[in-house]
Amino acid sequence: QVQLVESGGGLVQPGGSLRLSCAASGSLADRYAIAWFRQAPGKEREGVACIESRGGGTYADSVKGRFTISRDNAKNTATLYMDSLQSEDTAVYYCAADRFNLCVLRDPQVYDYWGQGTQVTVSS
Repeated sequence: QVQLVESGGGLVQPGGSLRLSCAASGSLADRYAIAWFRQAPGKEREGVACIESRGGGTYADSVKGRFTISRDNAKNTATLYMDSLQSEDTAVYYCAADRFNLCVLRDPQVYDYWGQGTQVTVSS
């Protein structure tokens, strides 16, 4: 069993930056792929970025060049750095883990474990 806890959300002005963190606890969490999804009101959950256990990031086209995902397996954490934030980035952001170490942003059902989410609001 893996538990995921997100932190770092908040209110930021357009063009600003935020850093989201996902802390994972539980057996073998460092071997799982970690992804970030987001869900805005009235919209489907959308894959944003993902990183496999050994590194390397996969990104949605909407965030390429603005968001960066990283992980620290020694600390069992994954971080999403978000720059040049826009109002369209406003959503609840969720951290998710896949025990088969797969990054599949188009299908949330691939992921076995989810955090509770953290709100990101981009507004002036």
